[in-house]
Amino acid sequence: MAANARILVVDDEPNITDLVATALRYEGFDVATAGTGMDALREAERFRPDLIVLDVMLPDRDGFDVVARLRADRVELPVVFLTARDATEDKVKGLTVGGDDYVTKPFSLEELVARIRAVLRRTVGDATDAKLTFADLELDDDSHEVWRGTTRVDLTPTEYKLLRYLLLNARRVVSKSQILDHVWEYDFDGDANIVETYISYLRKKLDPLGPPLIHTVRGVGYTLRRPDGP
Repeated sequence: MAANARILVVDDEPNITDLVATALRYEGFDVATAGTGMDALREAERFRPDLIVLDVMLPDRDGFDVVARLRADRVELPVVFLTARDATEDKVKGLTVGGDDYVTKPFSLEELVARIRAVLRRTVGDATDAKLTFADLELDDDSHEVWRGTTRVDLTPTEYKLLRYLLLNARRVVSKSQILDHVWEYDFDGDANIVETYISYLRKKLDPLGPPLIHTVRGVGYTLRRPDGP
C-alpha cells in the first residue's frame, strides 16, 4: 500500500463522509467522496481509488449494485461496506458480491481505519511501515506493541487506542470531545471525565520511562509534544 493510497468514501449523509474523510486524511490517505451510486461510479473512474468505503443504502442504487457494476466493467478493487444494516443476510450478500469487509453504523473511526488498512494489506500489499513514532515512543500496529526507548509498555486496548490517536495528532491539541469521538464510539454518552482517567493511566505508564510527553492545555485539551518544544 502506497503511503498516499487513494480511498473513495461513498455515503449519502454528508456528516458521515466528512467524518470518515477527515479521519482518513489524518492517516495520510488521499480521499475523494461521493453521495450517490452514480457519483461513486464516476469517481471510481476519475479518481482510480485503491479502496472504496461504500454505504449500502444510497438514494439512487444500493451499494451492492455499485459493486456489481464495477465488477461488470472489470474494475477490481477492494470494498469495505459501511451501513446501518446489520442483518446476517445483508452481510453475506455484501461479501458475496465482492465486498472485502463490512462495518455497521454507529462505528468506531479507529476500527474503520484499522479494517481499511487490513484490507489493503491483504489485497494490494503494504509497503509502508505500520509504526507510529514520536520522540522515543513507538507504536507498532502490526504487532500491537508499544515501546518507550528499549522498554516495552503494556497497555490495555483502550489505552492503546488513546495513545494511537495522540500519536496520529502529535503536536496538535485535541479536545476531550475529539478524543471521545475517535477513541470511544462517536455516540458515546457516558462521563467525559473518562478521558482524564485514561490520560492519567497513560502518564503513569509512560512518564517513569522518560520526560513527560502528554501535556494538558488547560481549558482546551491534550497534546503530545516534547517538554522542551516540538
